[in-house]
Amino acid sequence: MKWLLILAILFGTVGAADAAEESLGTKIKEAFEPAPTSTPSRKHQKRSSAKATPTASPAASAKRKKASPTPSPTPTPKRKSKRKKASPTPTPSESPAAKETSSASPAETPEPARGKKGWPNVSLSPNEIAGYDSYPAKVRQILGAGLALTKQNLGYSYGSADPANGGMDCSGFIYYVLRQNGFPDVPRDSSQQYVWVRKAGNFNAVLSRKEDSFELDALKPGDLLFWRGTYNIDRDPPITHTMIYLGREKRTNKRVMIGSSDGRTYDGKQRWGVSVFDFKLPPPPSSGDAKISPVFVGYGRIPGLTED
Repeated sequence: MKWLLILAILFGTVGAADAAEESLGTKIKEAFEPAPTSTPSRKHQKRSSAKATPTASPAASAKRKKASPTPSPTPTPKRKSKRKKASPTPTPSESPAAKETSSASPAETPEPARGKKGWPNVSLSPNEIAGYDSYPAKVRQILGAGLALTKQNLGYSYGSADPANGGMDCSGFIYYVLRQNGFPDVPRDSSQQYVWVRKAGNFNAVLSRKEDSFELDALKPGDLLFWRGTYNIDRDPPITHTMIYLGREKRTNKRVMIGSSDGRTYDGKQRWGVSVFDFKLPPPPSSGDAKISPVFVGYGRIPGLTED
């Protein structure tokens, strides 16, 4: 028993010593450990403070983000609105242009329809024609009606005898003007108009191709002029073109005529439609086919026209 007690005391002292050593060791460790634990905590605080500083920057970035989206949406709707406004504006601006062309087309339709383009139609006033005031009253009435048509920008329209159609052909012009001025028996086409004049005994044939030929000495304002071979057609007699003689232009002293044509000239420039034209004798035929070589046949007084 004594030995057991001694052993227990010994082991207890040893265990107490071990426990004391362990407590001392832990105290030593704790003495050394607080310093490193405090330093990382400070570093952590510094890092957290550093993180706190960027927290202010995200706030600023958030403000910047808020500021950036506000301008960005404003330009986009403006651009869209501009694009929307720009897209409709050309379409209406072009549509009136199309409307304008269509509104102007009735007078010019016959020429573009044939694929031909020429200089504008020409009109003369009575005081631009030499000796116009001395013309017989009925002649002035007929020529005045014809000159009024040259101011309507009428095109050449084959088969038409009514200015309401936007144009007339050569014999349609003669037919319309004479019927409107007291000649109801005037035929419709140029060939029959030629026969109409020939039957009245008022026709003068022209064989010469010279401007100063004596065959033109009897030519008077208001006379009807006739050609053959201006286009290919089989008719008897083969007259294909007709106009009315105006007289001489004061400015140039050249002979001029009035009517509707698909390419005759005034002042050296081609015109298509109802206009004033130069009266010239055509050159010799350049083709072996007489049907397509213009030849001036002659002129004659309008049947029933008085000299008063």
